[in-house]
Amino acid sequence: MPPATTPSRDEPRVSRPVQVAEAIKGWVVEQGLEAGDRLPAEAEMIARFGMAKGTIREAMRILEAQGLIKTRTGPGGGSFVHEVSRQRAKALLGNYFYFKDLTIGDIYQLRLILEPELAASLAGTLSEEVLDQLSANIAEYADPASDIEEERAQHIASLRFHRILAEQAENPLIGFVIDFMANLLSDLTVYRRLYSPPNIELWRQGREHQRALIDALRDGDREAARAIMKDHMETAWTLMRRQEVEVQSRFISE
Repeated sequence: MPPATTPSRDEPRVSRPVQVAEAIKGWVVEQGLEAGDRLPAEAEMIARFGMAKGTIREAMRILEAQGLIKTRTGPGGGSFVHEVSRQRAKALLGNYFYFKDLTIGDIYQLRLILEPELAASLAGTLSEEVLDQLSANIAEYADPASDIEEERAQHIASLRFHRILAEQAENPLIGFVIDFMANLLSDLTVYRRLYSPPNIELWRQGREHQRALIDALRDGDREAARAIMKDHMETAWTLMRRQEVEVQSRFISE
């Protein structure tokens, strides 16, 4: 087992099972193991990392809770390297921000930096299948919502447009962050009822920007794609902030 680093006085003490879990992760990387590869049996893990059975088992439970290994019982069972899904990673990261009292501005500040550049990078690269998928997504909110529930569904659908684009990102980190922000904004919209009252201007501006963006992406016009997405983010930020203030004011008055 690689030697554990000694924490400074300012750092929280890390338990031995956590240290072993980190050592196992490092060993998996060193060995070049991939999702689906079998990990050594418990006896070999005990010998390899020089730890007691209980410590190894707790370390494996930690890794399984993190989604990095999967344990199967029965014939052919054992512990296997497991790839964390994007959905699980977003859920875990979302838990971190659950008590951070994020605002619409916090999210849009980052969206305004990343999404125009993503749009520019995707111009002229998307297949007709993806472009059709984006158009089909816009068709889900072709008309203004007729009631609050439809307004809620349209907000979520309009954010799915950006998640579709995020899936096409060449840089997986940028794609994940944009996808995560859209997911986070969708959750905030529902939790804080930011879809009430209906906002016709937000619907109209968002739909027009997205339709214009598809044209720029299809034409391979990087500068137009960047400018349209930038204006889309700035407009949505302004309108969503007004929605947020109105909801807060209504809550205080009630």
